[in-house]
Amino acid sequence: MTKKRYQGPSNDKDRSTQKLIEAVGTVIKTKGYTGLSATNIAKEAGLSRRLITFYFGTVDSLIETYVRSKDYWVAAPGNAGDLMKEKKQSGTKDILEAMLINQLDFFSTEEEMQKIVLWQISQSTRIMKEVCEERELLSTHFFALSDQELKGKDIDLRAVSALLVAGIYYLVLHARSTDTTFCEIDLNKTEGMERIKKAISLILKNAYSN
Repeated sequence: MTKKRYQGPSNDKDRSTQKLIEAVGTVIKTKGYTGLSATNIAKEAGLSRRLITFYFGTVDSLIETYVRSKDYWVAAPGNAGDLMKEKKQSGTKDILEAMLINQLDFFSTEEEMQKIVLWQISQSTRIMKEVCEERELLSTHFFALSDQELKGKDIDLRAVSALLVAGIYYLVLHARSTDTTFCEIDLNKTEGMERIKKAISLILKNAYSN
């Protein structure tokens, strides 16, 4: 006989909070960030609005929980913190290359994350500011390592990294929103993705060889 799963308060809370978090993503995809109201989120989750207050305190807290779970640099699979630990002995070039290529793969397939980035650059909010600050704190740890490794070399790795990260965001958003090529490269095709990955590797190779 199959053992029935306990349906007590703890399981009810886990299921409800997960439904609400997932509902935030669905609302972002279907209505955009302007549609992130308690009513829309609760309706999408099929739950009472009161549960948002009960489990998260405020709608902003719920949205923040969702955003942090999706942000590549903060919590996504293959996140930057784990990569720095994993590749620390290889040198910062390998760390940065892995982070950027993973970011490209992750961002190109995560429609919700694409919407979040558009939100970040189009409206100033406390939630987005705090996430960006947390991301900057993570980069501080990386650049502390790279400064030691590149001491005496003529390379502004922060500027190089900024251009590469911003380029990845823009190229993916451009490809997904317009379905057209950029400099005759189609990021909606595997060949185009591979060309960008090779370019990332080449840029970092040349930067570190200075």
